[in-house]
Amino acid sequence: MYGIQIAFRDFTFQGGITGSEWVGMKWFNYFFGSPLFGTLLKNTLILSIYSIAATFPAPIILALMIHNVPGNAFKRVIQTVTYLPNFISTVVLVGMIQCFFSLNSGFINTLIESLGGVAQNFIGMPQYFRHLYVWTGVWQGMGWNSIVFMAALSGVDPELHEAAKIDGAGKLQRIWHIDLPGILPTIQILFILRVGSVMSVGFEKVFLMQNSLNNTVSEIISTYVYKQGMLSMKYSYSAAIGLFNNIVNFIILVLANYISKRLDGDSLW
Repeated sequence: MYGIQIAFRDFTFQGGITGSEWVGMKWFNYFFGSPLFGTLLKNTLILSIYSIAATFPAPIILALMIHNVPGNAFKRVIQTVTYLPNFISTVVLVGMIQCFFSLNSGFINTLIESLGGVAQNFIGMPQYFRHLYVWTGVWQGMGWNSIVFMAALSGVDPELHEAAKIDGAGKLQRIWHIDLPGILPTIQILFILRVGSVMSVGFEKVFLMQNSLNNTVSEIISTYVYKQGMLSMKYSYSAAIGLFNNIVNFIILVLANYISKRLDGDSLW
């Protein structure tokens, strides 16, 4: 927290944190007045909201499916297969994306051509960047993120299912009226936390997938901060952008928590 004041100073190594000139809101105004501000904000929000919409429901659905599948051996196989992608590093994952979707040698384009289609430059075309980023993230994190929902489902009273069976409820009805309400508090808490980081899109994967052809949609706040702070050495400017990012996340987190608390009482505090 002590270093936050860098965002309000013209930081130099000679002056240090307290010895650098105090410039107030200069860097914030510079960022808000930048022609890139609108593009960065739009790209960040679109990618983040798209990620939430795709990646948050996926582990819930997977956990419900695994929980209601008979046979422990089959469950263990499915859990292992879906967990494994989480242990692939971001660098390796992006390398796999580039290999699979390569214009000349990727098996996706090979398959498209074998079916009579035309090969597409998925890596370089801006309209495909967000889809590749989000859905590879779904594949990688879905199994691992389902663990907490599986744990929540194990706490649902089995007697409720037995009573529902006696009343003639089918499997889908039991999932909808017993399992989902049983894990709803867990879903709400995790959703609040996820919404509270809506401005914090993962830097590493975006940066590794970024190139000059898709830069119009792949340049987000976190990659811009890295380029300004580490490459251009504008430390105060990048600190101001990072502080703005965190303040927006905090405000959204508080609002999401307040709305959840007013709706049914489940909240972080």
